[in-house]
Amino acid sequence: MKIVVIAFLVLILGSLGSALYYLMKDKGTGQRTVKALTLRVAFSVSLFLLLMAAYWFGLIPPSR
Repeated sequence: MKIVVIAFLVLILGSLGSALYYLMKDKGTGQRTVKALTLRVAFSVSLFLLLMAAYWFGLIPPSR
């Protein structure tokens, strides 16, 4: 489970980095920045739902 979470975090950071790159390269006129940020939000929501499902199914034990 830890590897999956780390992979999602790497995807989120990669998408954020590509959005910054496209923002600087396109000077804010292109749609690539919006697509990269949309992808980042989708990865973040997916990670949140994955963590909630893992907790629900007992893959992540509750903390005290």
